[in-house]
Amino acid sequence: MRDSENGKGEGKIMYGVTIAELIEKMKLKNMTPEIDVEKAVLTHPDVNRPALQLAGFFDHFDKDRVQIIGFVEQEYLRQMEPERKKEMYDRLLAEHIPCLIFSRGFMPEEELLAMCNYYDVPCMVSEQSTSALMAEVIRWLNVKLAPCISIHGVLVDVFGEGVLIMGESGIGKSEAALELIKRGHRLVTDDVVQIQKVSDDTLVGSAPDITKHFIELRGIGIIDVRSLYGVESIKDTQAIDMVIKLEEWNRDKEYDRLGLENQYTEFLGNQVVCHAIPMRPGRNVAIIVETAAINYRQKKMGYNAAKELYNRVQANLAKPKM
Repeated sequence: MRDSENGKGEGKIMYGVTIAELIEKMKLKNMTPEIDVEKAVLTHPDVNRPALQLAGFFDHFDKDRVQIIGFVEQEYLRQMEPERKKEMYDRLLAEHIPCLIFSRGFMPEEELLAMCNYYDVPCMVSEQSTSALMAEVIRWLNVKLAPCISIHGVLVDVFGEGVLIMGESGIGKSEAALELIKRGHRLVTDDVVQIQKVSDDTLVGSAPDITKHFIELRGIGIIDVRSLYGVESIKDTQAIDMVIKLEEWNRDKEYDRLGLENQYTEFLGNQVVCHAIPMRPGRNVAIIVETAAINYRQKKMGYNAAKELYNRVQANLAKPKM
């Protein structure tokens, strides 16, 4: 699935997280090993504590979320009549919730485990406190289930700034990345960039597993950056701070020469600063990218060279003529 270069829909990727991944990441004890946790998939990044549901109120129940039984729910269940408890368990599990987690090391009853196996609902136990467990699950799921697209480009970490280099195939993106690596910067991904929207302000780029740490150079072939330049030359993920678009020089096009106003491009609804760089023989793209990254950092610190020049010109024009 492709859209225009603004990133609104090209190569959109749908993600899900298996219960097996959740168990491994959160170090949970699986109390229902008979259930295939590799096939059970989470698609919602939030969690729910089913206190109201255990009291019999199922209106507006977020049944697609991870369900966590904490200290309060445990105490309420402990005081409940056995028949009533069985009825509430049955109603809860019959909603086909993705999984059930007991925090603080509370062990579920054998009767509940039997019902979990009947309804095919994985049941786990965590030693963490309820609040800490909820916060960690939500944080992790928000990253894993973040909206994601796949685009053509190169992502590098330049002086701590994530620079996404884009342009037509063969224009020199990979060569620029290789020069930046030799100058001490780090490669995140070449050719394919997976972009995840982890918050309203942050886009994070990474490489597909199959192409991680590789660069393709026309005429030479595939280069293993980690093997040639060491682990300090690569990075797994990087927030995308700015975009450099390489394009063929067009003498009829007016290019921005001052940079008074930032230009932007859009990915997944987020605006990212974008610079269009015209390509001509002899231009050192790596130095241009380095300078753009430093200038971007300087602007974040409150200094804008273009505005400083403009102010000087205005002040000079305002001087009285002698």
